[in-house]
Amino acid sequence: MNMSEPGQETQDLTVHECWSHLRSASVGRLALISHDRPEIFPVNYLPDEGTVIFRTGPGTKLEAVLSGEPVVLEADGLNTYGTIAWSVVVKGVAAPVQPGEDVPAQTPSPWEEGDKEILVRITPTELSGRRFVIGPPTRWWPPLEPVTLPGPKE
Repeated sequence: MNMSEPGQETQDLTVHECWSHLRSASVGRLALISHDRPEIFPVNYLPDEGTVIFRTGPGTKLEAVLSGEPVVLEADGLNTYGTIAWSVVVKGVAAPVQPGEDVPAQTPSPWEEGDKEILVRITPTELSGRRFVIGPPTRWWPPLEPVTLPGPKE
């Protein structure tokens, strides 16, 4: 069996379904090129009028956005029962939101503290997604160890 072929249960999502799934999640991975190297970052995002916005500050993400190179945002999730997975990919151009530009009243709050006052808008040039039934764990494996995180700093 060729593992690169999508299964019978794989369905391409319509544009409407892609946006619906993007609205059902808030965290994705932002892929970009920085200094001729691929980079990927977790970001919390918000779909807004056919675009996606996220918040950042000075650093690698902002430098890449200002370079004008294309970016990719990928988000995925599961249905309530954990039996069906979905994945949506937004390819496009990112740019800082300009003063006076319309933005939602509620914007994404950064997970990490620090100077993240710059809103960035990704305008899609391509949007795609798929949904598929999750195969039995005999074909893949669950995490080998749970991650134990330290408690909050006192």
